[in-house]
Amino acid sequence: MSCVFTGSGVALVTPFSKDGKIDYDVFEKLIEFQTANNTDAIIVCGTTGEGSTLSVEERLSLFRFAAEKIRGRAPLICGTGSNSTFFTLDVAKEAEKCGADAHLMVTPYYNKTSQKGLIRHYFYLADRLEKPVIVYNVPSRTGMNITPETYRELSCHENIRGVKEADTNIVKLQRAVYLCEDRLDFYVGNDDMISSACAVGCKGVVSVLANILPAFTHKMAEYGVKGKNKECLEMQNEVMELAQKLFCDVNPIPVKEAMNMLGMCTARMRMPLANASEGNLNLISDVLDRYGYLIKNEKQL
Repeated sequence: MSCVFTGSGVALVTPFSKDGKIDYDVFEKLIEFQTANNTDAIIVCGTTGEGSTLSVEERLSLFRFAAEKIRGRAPLICGTGSNSTFFTLDVAKEAEKCGADAHLMVTPYYNKTSQKGLIRHYFYLADRLEKPVIVYNVPSRTGMNITPETYRELSCHENIRGVKEADTNIVKLQRAVYLCEDRLDFYVGNDDMISSACAVGCKGVVSVLANILPAFTHKMAEYGVKGKNKECLEMQNEVMELAQKLFCDVNPIPVKEAMNMLGMCTARMRMPLANASEGNLNLISDVLDRYGYLIKNEKQL
């Protein structure tokens, strides 16, 4: 069974105009920037893309637009998950009509569920969709966590093909990869863990850092997936501080502020998100100055 992707998938931001609407002109430029820099997959309307603040119509419009502009140059992974199984299915079916190559589906939040409920939720969805499902585990936001044993159960479904694992427990990740053997592909959701995650068997990263450094992140993940652990670790250490500063506030606040400073898009966000404090702006500005030597090597917008 082939991977949805290997390497670096960018968790792409959603740019907004002054009137609060989606800025499709900038969005197209961001897509071109990513494809020009060898990004291996493009994820739209995930956490970094503020999918939870967008209407269904806006999300579907972004999916359709992205599919038209990517033109098959990279897989389009659409954030279609929610805390309602039936609502998720409705959105996911429409996303497939828009050109989705795969679905990124967050675990149910707020109402949450048990591990048994998670299996029922994902099996129900995977049974009814044509495109593969990538499970998204982010306990810091959802208040629940998927166990390695549950991953083993999920890996038995042929249409559940991957996991974005945003838990920071590397021991748990290692056990999950081991239990699932080759039936489920894992992608780390933390840019400061790419080298360690690939060393235990991950197939790449769903990256915030790649919004700014797509070519660098692609190469780092490529090294990791190919087992070139020393080279991957060297690159990881080179960008460690930048990767961590991009989480000095709630994602995607820092990365949008950074992209604004770099002239890539504005820092406008949907409420309830608010712009970074002066202190965090200084942290972001300072780290960008020190990483300028890397940033200037990326193919420009």
